[in-house]
Amino acid sequence: MMGNAERRHHVKGRGNAVGVLKYAAAGLRHPAVGRSHRTAGRCGPGTRDGRERGSGTVLAAGLALVVMTAMAVMLLLAQSAVLASRAAAAADLAALAAADALRGITTGEPCSVAAEVAARHAATVLGCSEGAGQTVEVRTELVDRSLLGAATGHARAGPPP
Repeated sequence: MMGNAERRHHVKGRGNAVGVLKYAAAGLRHPAVGRSHRTAGRCGPGTRDGRERGSGTVLAAGLALVVMTAMAVMLLLAQSAVLASRAAAAADLAALAAADALRGITTGEPCSVAAEVAARHAATVLGCSEGAGQTVEVRTELVDRSLLGAATGHARAGPPP
């Protein structure tokens, strides 16, 4: 039967209380005390020696940072796609209005009509030129800019084929 000192320092699964008592008598702690029988006397992954304590927190923080960065990039790309679509729509409408003015369906100078229509859609006309066969080519740029730059649109319109 073990006494209190033996019971306190007994290593579960080792069956060698004498070695533990020698360490206890010297005022030291046996290396296997507090470890399971699988990791007793070993160092490395799976041991509880404290060298890897908190590494899961660092890993989780790093993963969260990567996810947030990916989300920010995705939002920037989505914003750029929306602005590019708006710029293309403004160019299309301005070119159609200018082509109608060129053919005499509506009144006004074709490029000034294109500038008015583009302004209604928060865009400015960068270029407007009349081509062969009563076609008009219009280049627009949105007034709003994203972090990735200004969105531009290009369209050509004319009479039906």
